[in-house]
Amino acid sequence: MFVIELTVGLWAESTALLADSLDMFADALVYSVALYAVARSRRAQSCAAMCSGFLQIGLGLGILMEVLRRFIYGSDPVSVLMMITGVVAFAANVICLVLIAKHREAGIHMRASWIFSTNDIIANIGTIISGGLVMYLNNRLPDLIIGAMISVVVIHGGIRILYEARRSA
Repeated sequence: MFVIELTVGLWAESTALLADSLDMFADALVYSVALYAVARSRRAQSCAAMCSGFLQIGLGLGILMEVLRRFIYGSDPVSVLMMITGVVAFAANVICLVLIAKHREAGIHMRASWIFSTNDIIANIGTIISGGLVMYLNNRLPDLIIGAMISVVVIHGGIRILYEARRSA
């Protein structure tokens, strides 16, 4: 989904889709780190969660910079592509959430995966709404605003995981 959303986000000139794609990329890395930490010590799990948190914060800040760049230099988001891709990503994230639901309390590393997956669903809904608003208003500002909001959700998720990882260490 990361590659699909990144490709469509670049093609559709959508900050919301780009933000969501980078969030998907971070999640893929978070899931990899979580799988690595499954049979490891509690300290290793906390370290994995902290790495995931820092990664999310870094990507969120990168998204904010892209929103600022597009605000200054302009963009012309394609609303239909935004909404279709948002719906497909939403379905993929619901499947992921269902798969990890029963393991979300199995350690801080799995809680990180749960938090990031719920954030993804929020980002997908935001992308769909953004596409609708871009279409309805014939204006790029909803895409920029929702893209910025998604980045704040991503940063908040990263901070939340850092807090929980530090607390569980």
